[in-house]
Amino acid sequence: MNSKKLIKTTAFAMMAAMSLTSCNKTTTTETTAGSEQNAPVELKIAFVEVDSIMTQYTFCKDYTLILQKKGQNIQNTLTKKQSELESAATNFQQKLQQNAYTREDAERIGESLQKQQNDLQALNVRLSNEFQSETEKYNTALRDSIQHFLATYNKDKKYTLILSKVGDNLLYADQAYDITAEVIAGLNKSYKPAKAAKEEEKK
Repeated sequence: MNSKKLIKTTAFAMMAAMSLTSCNKTTTTETTAGSEQNAPVELKIAFVEVDSIMTQYTFCKDYTLILQKKGQNIQNTLTKKQSELESAATNFQQKLQQNAYTREDAERIGESLQKQQNDLQALNVRLSNEFQSETEKYNTALRDSIQHFLATYNKDKKYTLILSKVGDNLLYADQAYDITAEVIAGLNKSYKPAKAAKEEEKK
């Protein structure tokens, strides 16, 4: 399991789809068909560098570290159990070739080894699902924290759109519209580390 890749991929995919639309719109004059069309008086756009949020927002750094450690612990657990099972299987084969078992004992031990293999596969699935669930919770919390901050931030700024810039998904963006530094500073100021993050920092 490559926990770093999974964390980064899911977080980036979540952030790439995120944008904030404000309600700063007014009603224009009637069209020739007699219908009304809503449009902003002034289109005010800004963008945020997602890569910078992922590396500078303390929330991201805290929980990425937590997930990386959990992923590594899972990998260590599975590797250890797989090694123990392989060692037991090798020992069984050697003794089987030496006729060290009765037929009944050989069948019993063989069935036990098969059960251990099945249990290991089930453990792999369970731990992988638990890790995926933790990653999804992290991504949801990350998205919610950013959206909550931007909703408050935009009450004064009154941007029509705040776009997320990931890699080169924006072909061109004037740096005058880059509010990344402001957003990161605001996010870090309002961030209150959870108990799990604080405990992880002490390790």
